[in-house]
Amino acid sequence: MTVAPRIRRVAIAGNPNTGKTTLFNRLTGARAKVGNYPGVTVERYVGRMTLPSAGEVELMDVPGTYSLAARSPEEQLAIQAVAGLHPLERPDAAIVVIDATNIVRNLYLALQLIELDVPIVVALTMVDRLDESGQAIDRKALQRELGVPVVDVVAQKGVGIDALKATLERVLEHPEQALPGWRWTPDDEPLLSADVRAVEKEVPEAWTLGSDARRKAFAVWALLSIEADDELVEVPAGLRDVVQRKRRFAEVSGREIDVEIIRGRYDWLDAAAASFLRDTGAPVTLTDRIDRVLLHPALGFAIFLTAMTVVFQMLFAGADPAIGWIEGAFAWIGDGIESVLPAGLLTDFLVQGVIAGVGSVLVFLPQILLLFLFIGFMEDTGYMARVAFLMDRVMKALGLHGRAFVPMLSGYACAVPAILATRTMERRRDRLLTMMVVPLMTCSARLPVYGLLIAALTPAGEGNAFTQGLLLAAMYLFSTLISLIAAAVLGRTILPGRRTPLLLEMPPYRMPHWPSVLRMMWDRSSVFVREAGTVILACTVAMWLLLTFPKEVEYSVDYDALRAEAVEAGNTDLAAQLASEESGEHLRGSYGGRLGRAIEPAIEPLGFDWKIGVGLIGAFAAREVFVSTMAVVYGLDEGEDETSSALRDRVRAQRRPDGSKVYTPLVCFSLMVFFALACQCMSTLAVVKRETATWRWPAFLFIYMTTLAWVASFAVVQGGRLAGLG
Repeated sequence: MTVAPRIRRVAIAGNPNTGKTTLFNRLTGARAKVGNYPGVTVERYVGRMTLPSAGEVELMDVPGTYSLAARSPEEQLAIQAVAGLHPLERPDAAIVVIDATNIVRNLYLALQLIELDVPIVVALTMVDRLDESGQAIDRKALQRELGVPVVDVVAQKGVGIDALKATLERVLEHPEQALPGWRWTPDDEPLLSADVRAVEKEVPEAWTLGSDARRKAFAVWALLSIEADDELVEVPAGLRDVVQRKRRFAEVSGREIDVEIIRGRYDWLDAAAASFLRDTGAPVTLTDRIDRVLLHPALGFAIFLTAMTVVFQMLFAGADPAIGWIEGAFAWIGDGIESVLPAGLLTDFLVQGVIAGVGSVLVFLPQILLLFLFIGFMEDTGYMARVAFLMDRVMKALGLHGRAFVPMLSGYACAVPAILATRTMERRRDRLLTMMVVPLMTCSARLPVYGLLIAALTPAGEGNAFTQGLLLAAMYLFSTLISLIAAAVLGRTILPGRRTPLLLEMPPYRMPHWPSVLRMMWDRSSVFVREAGTVILACTVAMWLLLTFPKEVEYSVDYDALRAEAVEAGNTDLAAQLASEESGEHLRGSYGGRLGRAIEPAIEPLGFDWKIGVGLIGAFAAREVFVSTMAVVYGLDEGEDETSSALRDRVRAQRRPDGSKVYTPLVCFSLMVFFALACQCMSTLAVVKRETATWRWPAFLFIYMTTLAWVASFAVVQGGRLAGLG
């Protein structure tokens, strides 16, 4: 019996913006696939390559990190991946990607991997830009100081790839050649050494793999990572207790354990750098000159706002044709099914439930693809790091850092891709906090609702375009202020956490590697379609069922007979109007209509009647559905456009049983405030569920936003009435 050879596993680690993913793509080609780390919704890329003697080798792209110190489960994934902690397997070797233009800072991560007894190969990238940086590197001296192989590569051009593969193959066959042992030691500091020895006793045996070097490395890792408010998982209680005891004692003694460890490593790196790094005295680089403008406190902010305005305009203008094509394609499919199948429940289910549900998923795809294209472009060129630095000055007041700003700003287009964009943030707490406030930003789906209500509020002859524009701008400003306030409140209550400083590299500006950008764009978008899309489809079908059944309801008149008379008389307009009225009356008798009546006592204090309640229920599928639902509820003729003046006239003409107007200015304002704050979007809840891997956070999001919307709308209506505004 032939035993298949064991597949070797190699981790690729490195700081963000070092070209790590570009190298991964170059090594794996088209053989890479994306998935999640076990138990955590954080993407990992795994691919394979073939080496002559080692055979098939599995490569894993480890999330970019500046060090292996971790305070969140996501950050802990880096050390799990390179050290082989449960549930991941120990790699046979690691490739550490080092940016040659920022070598000392990047080598900090390499030192940690050496301490963990992981055979490593250093891939020195950006070597073609050393002249611009004003530095020169002696590779042989660097290799001698580290005690591990070093290979120069330019991944975008494929330079050095063969040499890297050959070196990796040698290390896989002879790992002892890349295991030099600790390059620095905490033993030089007696107090720190005593702390490390005390913590070593509590390091689990499963982590050490029988290696004393790994035991010491994990003791140092624990002293750097474990804190009272960390989010680490699977850390033994004994290890946590001894670390917290040592940290408290150090603080009382005026010591900083973090500083002592970090300083020890950097002291060694600075001393070693004298042998392999020299200054060539090059002039100021182009990157430095550009940064003087883009990082300017005032000018840089103005340039960023201009750039984001262009991006969002392109999101609308660029996605609109594709969205129209998708809507037209699904309308064509629906018409085709209706022309083939006989009229009936099955046809309605396929067309209005399944086809409409799939269309409601795919209609988001153009905007999602474009947004991730822009994000990938900004990341790959190096501009995203500047944006994060620039906005950190503003966001730190909310307990967040600069990376939260781009997802929040993206919420103006659509909350779904904005929530997906939170993946650029490292800490889970920061991602959760941003997800909880992004839906408060005024997305494009609210515009049809605002347009209808503002037009009903300021009809022609009683207002002007300036008044309408001012009201719309006020709604945008209102949502922005509320989202910032919500971030500050939630960050101090539900999601408290010590604000971590923004630590990032300022990489040199470079042309994006388009294959990597396009692959990232497609992978992240396809995950949304596959996973969040299934939930959206299910909710759409459920909404169709609510608004369709029961099929038999009591009508006020015999619509079939009246329609037949109208057709016989040749009055097609009357026949169409009767069909529309029948549809509206059926909706009122549907389970959705009954649910609208059931919730009327809860929404009546907000100035809403049961018909508006039906619209709110329909809007849960998507906010803009409110407009089409109200067109049906108010019996709009099928030939009339639901956004035309006909619906606005119907809205303005609505009366209560006592003859009073339904849509008073107070009610219009109350309804706009409700839509601004309520989580009327199942797509948003679906994608939050997908990103958090639990229903707990979507449920919290729905409850807190709906409660906030009710309270704010109540305050508008009741406060207005107390003030005598009617």
